[in-house]
Amino acid sequence: MNLAPTLPPPSPRPADASTALAGMRVIDFSHFVAGPYCTQILGDLGADVIKIESPVHGDSFRIQPPEIGGESVPFMALNRNKRSVALDLTVAEGREAALALIDEADVLVENFSTGVMQRLGLDYATVSARNPGLVYCSVSAAGREGPMASRLGFDPVYQAELGFIEINGHPDAPGVVSGAAIVDLTAAMMASNAIMAALLARVRLGKGQRIEVALFDQAAQVVGFHGLEYLATGKNPPRIGNRGTGVMPVGVYQTATGPIFLCCANDRTYRRLALDVFGSSELADSAEYATNAQRSKNRVQLDEEIHRRLAVASRDHWVDKMRAAGVPGGPVRTVEEAFSSKDMRERGLLSQIQHPSVGPVSNLAPSYRLSLTPVVDPVAAPTLGQHTDEVLASVLGYDEERLAALARARGCDWTEWRRPYSVNGNCWMGANSPLGRRSSRLSKRTIPTHC
Repeated sequence: MNLAPTLPPPSPRPADASTALAGMRVIDFSHFVAGPYCTQILGDLGADVIKIESPVHGDSFRIQPPEIGGESVPFMALNRNKRSVALDLTVAEGREAALALIDEADVLVENFSTGVMQRLGLDYATVSARNPGLVYCSVSAAGREGPMASRLGFDPVYQAELGFIEINGHPDAPGVVSGAAIVDLTAAMMASNAIMAALLARVRLGKGQRIEVALFDQAAQVVGFHGLEYLATGKNPPRIGNRGTGVMPVGVYQTATGPIFLCCANDRTYRRLALDVFGSSELADSAEYATNAQRSKNRVQLDEEIHRRLAVASRDHWVDKMRAAGVPGGPVRTVEEAFSSKDMRERGLLSQIQHPSVGPVSNLAPSYRLSLTPVVDPVAAPTLGQHTDEVLASVLGYDEERLAALARARGCDWTEWRRPYSVNGNCWMGANSPLGRRSSRLSKRTIPTHC
């Protein structure tokens, strides 16, 4: 039984508003997490993202559980606002189509193993000679050059190698990997930042450039100041669990109905906690707790005092008092509690959108909001090859005969590429579909309607 909350439709963007990346075309050869999340950011900002996938299995994340209606939920979460083109890059016709699409692009993103794009004839040297304005972004495990270039690696591998696991967890237990793909996701953010910087630089320089983002390097960024702390002191940073480093009180505390995370990072917020939340001048004025140094010295005693006071009332009671008093604190929620909360509704982050084969699916809005160029209205992740004929016809001018020849080159039934997707009577393929109308704004030619 699915107990997930019912979600509203997304709030539509102003009809007359532009998008930040209007007119930009991105060819996306990426799979798994870091590359697709990077290109999803670009798609949300208005770029026409064309995702190139193998016609046999597509992005490897398409089989990542759980699934709804035969479609992977993680895949759908990372591939919003894209069009899927199925090309067999092992045959000449597929490579020719890919090169032609790259010729029409502003950005290319890939995260294959080192050497794959070269073997396909899609490396930076080759494609930039044809399209000098191209911004070419490679997301790799450990760089494209040097002794580490051949390494294969995923997010948790580099959490381990760069020390993140060893600083994450409780001091009396082994280190733990992050529950979220923190290296992949932050690498994607850095890649999208670099791509937009390169597009801005192209205006001044008149040409594109190559960008490299390595998971190894990004894991070092995630560890960040902890590594610099070691370099400055020679001391290995310890695991601290839910405690603060050098500040008190910081950590998880139990109330009568559940845990909260309290974060009094200075003397001012501690006094608010003591006076305005607990109503205790004794806690506020005691010499044992007057400064952070004293509170840290008397940590065990102060922890007992805070736990004792919090135990007499509910979590909601204390969170409301803390927020009213300006004390940083909040409930420690499960994912279920967080994504069903009033806070999520008030921020308008969750909505329900239509997927071409599944029907209604949940959608999480981006965290950034632009006043003049708001993000595009969300379009669900595409099914494998959903837009092959649409893109090749509209971007490259392929006619029916050439589309059929391309399909025959990979030994498939052309009718499968043309199969329309219908949800609740709405066609999701062709110029008059919701997605077709959006994508046709960037097209040089009329998109054929097959539905």
